[in-house]
Formats: sequence, C-alpha cells, structure tokens
Amino acid sequence: MRLLRASGRLLRMLAHIAKGVWIVALRFPALSPDQQHAHVQAWSLQLLAHAGIRLRIQGRPPVTGPVMLVANHISWLDIPVMHAARHCRFVSKSDVQGWPIIGALATAAGTLYIERSSRRDALRMVKSMQEALQRGEVLAVFPEGTTGDGREMLPFHANLLQAAVAADAPVQPVGLRFVDRASGTTSFAPSYIGDETLVGSIWRTLSAPAIEAVVHYGEPELPAGRDRRTFTQHLQGVVDGLRRS
Repeated sequence: MRLLRASGRLLRMLAHIAKGVWIVALRFPALSPDQQHAHVQAWSLQLLAHAGIRLRIQGRPPVTGPVMLVANHISWLDIPVMHAARHCRFVSKSDVQGWPIIGALATAAGTLYIERSSRRDALRMVKSMQEALQRGEVLAVFPEGTTGDGREMLPFHANLLQAAVAADAPVQPVGLRFVDRASGTTSFAPSYIGDETLVGSIWRTLSAPAIEAVVHYGEPELPAGRDRRTFTQHLQGVVDGLRRS
C-alpha cells in the first residue's frame, strides 16, 4: 500500500514539475511580475497536493511589502510550502542556481543567490536585499542556514538580517511544522538533515500518511534601533514559539 501510494504521488509530482518547466520556458516571459507570482503560488499549492500535503495557515500573511519573512528550516518542502502560503523571494546559496530543473524553477520564482563563502558576495547580497525591501518586495530567509531535525532549532545567523536593519523594514517571524493528519502529532517524514540524500527524504515523505504543512505567521516587527544580533536573537525566540503552537 505504501509503495503504491508513494509511486502514484511521485508520478504526479514529476508531471507537475515538467508542467512548471514548460510554463517557465514558454509563458513566463509574457507575464507581468504579479502574474508570475500568482503562477508560482498556484503551482506550489498544487505540488503540495500531489505530494499528499495539505496547507494550513495560522496568523496573517503579509499583503504587501516591504517585509522580510524569517522562518525555521526543516525540509526541502519549506520553500514550496511558503510559496503556497504567500509568494516571496527567497535568498538561497548560489549552487542551487546550477541545479538541473530546480535551478530554473527557483530562478523563475525570483530567488536571490548568494555565495556564502565569500564575504564580498555577502555584502553584495545584503545591498541587493536592502534595495529589494526599499522597492516594497517580500523577501524570505532561513537564518539557521541549513535544515534542522524539526525538534530543536539551530542558532540564527544575523548577517542576512542586516538588510532589514539597514532598510528599517518590518521583519515577520514564521514558524513551520509538519503534522500527521491522522494522529495530529508532529511528522518528521519531510525532514532533510545530515548525510541523508534528497531522494531518500522525498521518498520518505511520499510514503508517509497524509501530512499537513502548518505556516504560522507572527506579527511584523521593526528593528526599532536594535542591532542585528539583538534583533536576531529576539526573532529566534519568537519563531521557536510559533512553530510549537
């Protein structure tokens, strides 16, 4: 039964990804930015459905920017989950841009890329993010820098929050978690940590019983004169509370 369920979900996901590549290649150039964002949100929501995942939103997503969304990081699913809840521009490591298929889809969704090992590139990215916020855009970052196990959060890195501090833009904390719909308990099936492969994590997720992805939005906060480290530590505590509630 699990094999049949996972295989069916996988086939539907692959077909949906192929559809996304077709849309990006042939339709996106003729669409306005707002139309592109709407397509990304609708495509992400359908991707979750094909994977057997239902979306639940708590709190209020941002209606407009400028705002930086700051969320905990659990899974390869986090980005489509957040896109499905509210389109946003993610900041991602630069090598994602070169990944087959995924890179093209990420770029089409407006992803900003950063070379994390380069201090000069990090400074460039902070400036690009600050300019995006000043244009009124909605950005999203995972300050943990990598995925955790979903049980305890990793420390937040403060460097990417500098853009919000410099632009004096609101930051909205977001708590992510996955729930087994039958039992109501936390599901760790979508986790993607350590040395496990992406393929293994995807297959475990597709094999699992129905899952609910919970996106819990907190209230936006301005830096209000706080330096980035103080502000980041505060936001980590808020995100930790949101993901547990």
